Amino acid sequence: MVEELVPAQAAALDVFGDVCSHRLFAAERAVVDGAVASRVREFTTVRWAAAQCVRRLGHEPAPLLPGRMGAPSWPHGLVGSLTHCRGYRAAVVASNSSVSGLGIDAEPDAPLPERVLAHVTSAGERRHLAELRSADPAVRWDRLLFCAKEAFYKVWSPVMGTWLGFDEAEAFFHPADPRLPERGFTVRLTASASRHRPRAADGAGFPALRGRWLARRGILIAAIATSVGELPGGRPPAGRDEDRDGHDGRPATGMLS
Repeated sequence: MVEELVPAQAAALDVFGDVCSHRLFAAERAVVDGAVASRVREFTTVRWAAAQCVRRLGHEPAPLLPGRMGAPSWPHGLVGSLTHCRGYRAAVVASNSSVSGLGIDAEPDAPLPERVLAHVTSAGERRHLAELRSADPAVRWDRLLFCAKEAFYKVWSPVMGTWLGFDEAEAFFHPADPRLPERGFTVRLTASASRHRPRAADGAGFPALRGRWLARRGILIAAIATSVGELPGGRPPAGRDEDRDGHDGRPATGMLS
């Protein structure tokens, strides 16, 4: 499914279930040493998927170890993103000569708990969600908005090297605008974050990013892929977040993956 949302130059693979036969690198095994069995399975399977993608691009797999913010570092010349949720794991990898940034996030196709919704959305986003639900109540727009912000964070993080709060970015969907991609969305920094967040190493601010989404087989997926030159010159990469709570590297109070 995820391959439908990213450029053709990217290698993408999703898995329903687990591939427990994959042999982790010793350094990867150390990361999940002592972890609960479910965590080991998802960690192993998503790295198996990533290894297949890396090979498709003509590279040899290397350990994908969490960086300073809990995100995996990719082999030289590659960019990528990982995600996993209940019953689903996915990886997307591309050459950095064709794609400058990748962010994917998957979540169960279920309503977002009210307490989480209040934490991750602005008043403007909640009005937007009400309009979307009125127009198409079959879509879990609240959970999808969460996915879109997660995908944005995974592109932001390696460029800017800092956390980003949910209140520092806003996501909007454009299902009825013929000028924009079908099943598309845009995520941008809020005005306050644009003023107060550090700028990239080249002095540029961080741009609004467009992405695509789908809902299928009980899973919601949001993906952002940026072209070469679309992102500002970055700070030293800190790695892309994989998923929060062992699904991404960020604390629940940050902008998750």
